[in-house]
Amino acid sequence: MSDPLPPLAELRRAAEVFNGFANVDASWLRLVEETQSAIDLSQPAHRTILLRWLNSWGCRIRYPREGEPAPFDDGVLAWWETWSATLPIADLADLTDEGIDTAAKAYADLAGVAVSAGRTRRTLGPTAAAKALYALRPNTIMPWDAAIAAALHGARDGAAFGRHLRLGRAWAAAVIAEAGDGGAEIPALMGRPVSLAKILDEYLYVVFTMGAKGDWGTDSGEWWKYGNRG
Repeated sequence: MSDPLPPLAELRRAAEVFNGFANVDASWLRLVEETQSAIDLSQPAHRTILLRWLNSWGCRIRYPREGEPAPFDDGVLAWWETWSATLPIADLADLTDEGIDTAAKAYADLAGVAVSAGRTRRTLGPTAAAKALYALRPNTIMPWDAAIAAALHGARDGAAFGRHLRLGRAWAAAVIAEAGDGGAEIPALMGRPVSLAKILDEYLYVVFTMGAKGDWGTDSGEWWKYGNRG
């Protein structure tokens, strides 16, 4: 299968779907406000904010009861101490190969962080790790979920996430070139003040995650099905 290259019109159609969701950005805007647009996971409050935000995005990570161990809090702090200084900060279109490789390794490490103890040990996992990285670097990281990863990469390990970011980098550069003006007006074209990395993720969510459930419809998904598939 060839890599899909979504034209700007397809991104706008996907954005219209998200724009129709009630309070679509409420939890994100709350996270931005509470962290002043700069999450610092060395701060206990910011780790709590991240956990709450991940659960608002469907991650279902159990909150510890009073007196219980807090593996999410401990694990995310240890991860942050290892990776915070080297996580890339460039916009998605400007990521270097080295930056992508670092992000992929950080993602794999984060996905393996334990978030619950007891009889059944649970790790953060691929989807929540990608979302957390997006929260930390919203202009840099194009997240994914299981449906997107399976459709595009057939795996959810660190190597696959690296391929996902390389794909996102190519898409972002092409969309910026199509839009002109360095892509500055792309969020306005989509109708919401979100990053290009998030706009691309929303397109994938609509096409693959919603499409797998039959929610994308017969017209909007035709470009992917027939226009750029090898």
